[in-house]
Amino acid sequence: MEAKKFGINDVVEMKKQHPCGTNSWKVIRMGADIRIKCLGCGHSIMIPRNEFTKKMKRVTQKGEIES
Repeated sequence: MEAKKFGINDVVEMKKQHPCGTNSWKVIRMGADIRIKCLGCGHSIMIPRNEFTKKMKRVTQKGEIES
């Protein structure tokens, strides 16, 4: 199975939706844990990288590199 590619500021779609009704999240921090922010209500959560890769469906929008 191919490893999923994602980066900082990418908008990702998760398999299950958030209680606010959206399943689009923005990656705001990467490391051993991934912090993602809901694009519907602004709630952010931090989950372990391996759990994130299982729950992520696809990258819907690539993030812009900040300079």
